[in-house]
Amino acid sequence: MNNKMNNKMNNKMISVNQRDYAWPRQPLVVVCIDGSEPGGEGSDQGGYIERAIDAGQTPFLASLRENATFGYADCVVPSFTNPNNLSIVTGVPPSEHGICGNFYYDTENDVEVMMNDPSLLRAPTILAKFNQAGAKVAVITAKDKLRRLLGVGLDITGGSAVCFSSELADQATLPEHGVEGIVDRVGMPVPDVYSAELSEFVFAASVVLMESIRPDIMYLSTTDYIQHKHAPGTPVANAFYAMMDQYLVKLDAMGVTIALTADHGMKAKHAPTGEPNVIYLEPLLGEAGLTDFRVILPITDPYVVHHGALGGFATIYLDNDSDHARARAAFDGVPGIETVLTRNEACNVFGLPADRIGDLVVISTRDYVLGSAPEKHDLSGLKDPLRSHGGLSEQRVPFIVNRCLEACATGRRNFDIFSHTLNHAPEGSS
Repeated sequence: MNNKMNNKMNNKMISVNQRDYAWPRQPLVVVCIDGSEPGGEGSDQGGYIERAIDAGQTPFLASLRENATFGYADCVVPSFTNPNNLSIVTGVPPSEHGICGNFYYDTENDVEVMMNDPSLLRAPTILAKFNQAGAKVAVITAKDKLRRLLGVGLDITGGSAVCFSSELADQATLPEHGVEGIVDRVGMPVPDVYSAELSEFVFAASVVLMESIRPDIMYLSTTDYIQHKHAPGTPVANAFYAMMDQYLVKLDAMGVTIALTADHGMKAKHAPTGEPNVIYLEPLLGEAGLTDFRVILPITDPYVVHHGALGGFATIYLDNDSDHARARAAFDGVPGIETVLTRNEACNVFGLPADRIGDLVVISTRDYVLGSAPEKHDLSGLKDPLRSHGGLSEQRVPFIVNRCLEACATGRRNFDIFSHTLNHAPEGSS
């Protein structure tokens, strides 16, 4: 590309979901660090990144805290993986893109649905719009559940986009994923889905792709396996962030703009004995005399071993309008319940799609999680004290860029990361 064409592209703006984004002046890598509980006010054990920095494990991130942009933002509620990843890549809340959980109840068809089908997405992604405008785009996810959603609209067959997961990296093909032989190129075996290596493969592959095809925009999404099992500052957690730090150094050395955020935080949800603090909603509704209801836990996905499908946000469907007040009253004074909202209240407060949540939304406090009924949760896989997310207490997330942003530091959302970085980051400086 000649200088004249470079200048033309550098001045180009792409409009996506009523927001404008400047063309990247150097490659942009946005990283969603799944479950990366931040430090600062209200943090659990001082936050993962901050504790790793203080332990001397992450010198690159330490340099960003001193010399670049190192702040915080709020994520989407419910503070779960799917709604937040899709908010990040669309730049808008779930009320616009439609993905309001990992799992929801389709009332029209009377079926409970995993929200990983591209047909459920109601808004185009920033990734797709830039790709369609001529940018090379790469998406690497840890779990395959997100790959299809994040890859909507990418021109895979045209050769200008790559989209694959660590989980199924050995199955990646040129026609479907835009890449082949990635396992051999990365030099790592396909990791177990419940492992830190699943995220490490994401970072290792990002370096390989940046060295080989140099995408204009790259989106990386990790897994929160470590964060569910290990608190900030523990040796295993620090080792995870030390691993990440080493790959970020390599990307930074290639002149890449790096932007880090998270889909949600993570809090301890257990008693001093190690037993999980669970509020089961179905028995409470039954004790209130209710029989016609359905409890949906949007944290549910195919990978529940490390959290037992227990999170801080639940939605309740009621068959009879007359039961609404009685159902809401069933939770009055229950320790561990932070708030109960009607559908309209929840949509207004959190920006949720009204047709994909129940009549009531229940949110637990910082130390508790919500379940449906004891017999419906297999907790045999919880070998460590429960850590989970979903509520307001896990809304705060990191917002870190290896550039000094010119944008206002207040009122940030995690889904502002593309806008702030593309529109307000000076080129090649930190």
